[in-house]
Amino acid sequence: MGKSAVHSLDEAPSRRKRPDSLLKLKAAARKLFVERGYHATRPQDIAREADVGHGTFYLHFPDKRACFLDFVDDARSELDAYIRARVSQEDTLEELIAHTLHAIFDYAESHPGVLNAAMTDEAVIDAEGAQAKPLLDRWGDDWAETVRNLARTGRISTQYDPAIVGQAILGAIHQVSAEGSRSRRNRAVVLDNLTKFLVRALKA
Repeated sequence: MGKSAVHSLDEAPSRRKRPDSLLKLKAAARKLFVERGYHATRPQDIAREADVGHGTFYLHFPDKRACFLDFVDDARSELDAYIRARVSQEDTLEELIAHTLHAIFDYAESHPGVLNAAMTDEAVIDAEGAQAKPLLDRWGDDWAETVRNLARTGRISTQYDPAIVGQAILGAIHQVSAEGSRSRRNRAVVLDNLTKFLVRALKA
C-alpha cells in the first residue's frame, strides 16, 4: 500500500470526528441553554456535556455568544419548518392563522423550553456592545412579510403598516402563549380565541 493511501486512511477518522463533535456540541449547548439559561452556561460546561475536550469547543465556535446564536438560528429554522409543513397558499385567512398558531404551539410542546431559551434578549450582546437582532423581532419581521403578502392579494386590510402590525401579532402570540401556559388554560380555547381575534382585526 502506498504512502499516500496510508496517510489517507489515517486522516479518515479525524475527518469524521469533527462533524460528530459539532453535532455533540450543538446538542449539549441546546440542553444547557434550555436548562440553565445563557448566563449560567459556560463553554467548558458545553464541552463537558458533549464529552469532548474544552479546546474542541473553540474549533467550532469563537465564543459562547456565537454558539448561542447558532442555537437560536436552529430553533428558528425548526419552527419555520413546522409552519411551512402546515400552511398552504390556498389557505383562507382564518386557516392560515389557525394553522400557523397550531404549528407554533405544537413546536413549543414538542421542544419544551427551547423557544423561551432562544428568546433571551440579554444573551445577544457582544463584547463591543453591538446587539444582534432579537429572535422576537425577527419573527415579527416574518409576520410583517405575511401581512404584506396578504394585503397584496386582498385578503386583509391595506390600511396597516406591515412592520408595525407584524410586531403586534407576534407580541399577541407571545403574551397569550406565555400567560396561557402559566395559567394552564385550555390550548384549544386559547388558539380559537386568538385566531378569531387576529382574523377580525386583519380582515379587509
